[in-house]
Order: sequence, then structure tokens, then C-alpha cells
Amino acid sequence: MQCLLIGNFGVGNLGDEALKHYFIEAFPTIDWTIVSAHPKAQNEVSRLPAGLRSLLRFRWIQTLSAYRCCDAVVYGGGSLFTDVESVSACILWWIHSVPARLFRKPIHLAFQGIGPFRTRAGEWCARSVLCLASSISVRDNASKMRAELLTKSTKIVQSSDPVIALIKKQKVDIRTENVLVLIPRKNSSEKFTKVAQNTAKSRVWDKIHVISMEPDNPSEQQYVKSLIETLGGSVSLHNVQTLSELLSHIAPAAQVVSERYHGALPAILFGKKVDIISQKPGDKLDGLREAQLSVNLIEDGKALLQESLGLH
Repeated sequence: MQCLLIGNFGVGNLGDEALKHYFIEAFPTIDWTIVSAHPKAQNEVSRLPAGLRSLLRFRWIQTLSAYRCCDAVVYGGGSLFTDVESVSACILWWIHSVPARLFRKPIHLAFQGIGPFRTRAGEWCARSVLCLASSISVRDNASKMRAELLTKSTKIVQSSDPVIALIKKQKVDIRTENVLVLIPRKNSSEKFTKVAQNTAKSRVWDKIHVISMEPDNPSEQQYVKSLIETLGGSVSLHNVQTLSELLSHIAPAAQVVSERYHGALPAILFGKKVDIISQKPGDKLDGLREAQLSVNLIEDGKALLQESLGLH
């Protein structure tokens, strides 16, 4: 079976790349074609154009061919349909549903975070794709409630974030040391800076580590450089590009301050003291505070996708 996997892949974000790895590992009988912002591998194709510049590159022709040849389209994990940061994200992922509809390919939403929404356009894009979907699983209860308000045509299964399954497989020594770990994002604000400063001053730390989970992003590098200068003292920067690297830095932490979902997630699983900095009320980081982090729920989401794709 050939499936097209759609997500925020190819931008150098560790969390999104971990999600991609989960689908490849969990569904080995599927011949995956990955839709990527920067395709490099043979099984990767470009995103569909959302502007004139990308349209004129004509890379989308190969992508449309992948749509035509595939058996199904899978939106794989993450919070694709939310306009907390930008409504353009919702529009981009809606665009990717258009050729699926044109070529009459079934759409499956797997382990998705849905909402919150601040614009009618963002909500409309999400509703449109949800109503087209043949199967839907979401990663938290808030997403389930939002999805149920947007569509009545498909049963929605509550699952959990599949990266949990990858973390559980890792053998990590989680003995706590006197280490503070700070995990910002490319657009972290003064809110994160203040929490980081206050936490750094709250006790005498042996080490303070700043973790960059998107190290190739210039905006993130600029922010972490500014943060380190603000904190002063012996603060070290660690650019991480794999899940195992991330876990090795979080494992010894006594406390973690994170504005990234997949930075806070392993810290919670390891039983660390975690300060989660949300961007907007009700966003995915807020949802993580209430989420059920269960491998059994992941299996429910996996079983739904297998059944919907006709896998045995």
C-alpha cells in the first residue's frame, strides 16, 4: 500500500521529525511518500505551493503525481490545524486536501491536535478537512471536543501523542542531578525569558542547559543567544536533532522550563518538575497539562488507522 504522509516535516523541528519516524516504524508495510518543506530523500516530495514563488518552481508537479499514485493521504500527528501562530498554516494544510479530493483519495487524520482557533478562516479550513476525513484520531480531549463541534460525519477516537511510544522504547538513566533545562522556541517572548530568569535565580544550579530543538532556524538561534546573554553565568547551549539527544539532556534535569510540546512531553514522562509555557490559552501546551499520556491510547489510534487502511 502506498500512502502520502503530510505534516510539518523538513523544517528541522525535532518533534515533527520524531512523528515522521513513528509512522515509518509503526506501519512498516506501508510505502510512505513524505510531503516535506525541504525534500532530500527519494521518498520525499515538496509541499504544494502556497505562494507565487513556490508555484513557479514547479516542484508541485511531482507532488501531484504522488497524490495520483497513492492509495490514501494521512495527516500524521502534530497540531496542523490551529491558527494560534498563523492562519496561513491552516490554509496550507487545507490546500493539501484539495488534490486528495480531486483524485478521490481517502483522507485520514491521525493523532492530530485540533485548535484552538482565533479566526473564522482557520476554523473553516479545519472543518473542511475534518468533514472529508475517513478516519480521525486526536491526541487530547480538548482536540476531541473541538473536532466534534466541527464535524458530525466521522467518529473521532481519542488517542495520545505517538512520540510517547518512541520515548518509552528508549533506555534512559533518569537519575536527577542539579540541572536546569530551558527549552524555548523560535518565537519565544518576554514571558519565557522572565520565567527562565526567575527559575535560574531560584537556587544555585550546577548546570543550566538551553536546548534548541530547531537549531537550523536563524530566529531560534538568535533568541537562544539572547537568552544565554540575559542569564549570564555558566549557561550552555545544546543543539539537538534527534530524540535520543533530547532525552539525554532532559533525563538528569531537576527542573525543565519548556515552550515546546515535545520538550515538555518527555520531562513529564520522566517525572520531572516541569513549567510549561503556553503561547495562547487553550493551545497544545495548555492541552498537554491535561492530556492522558498513555501507550494504550496510542494503540487505539494506531488500530483505527490500520483498520481504516485495511491493514491486517
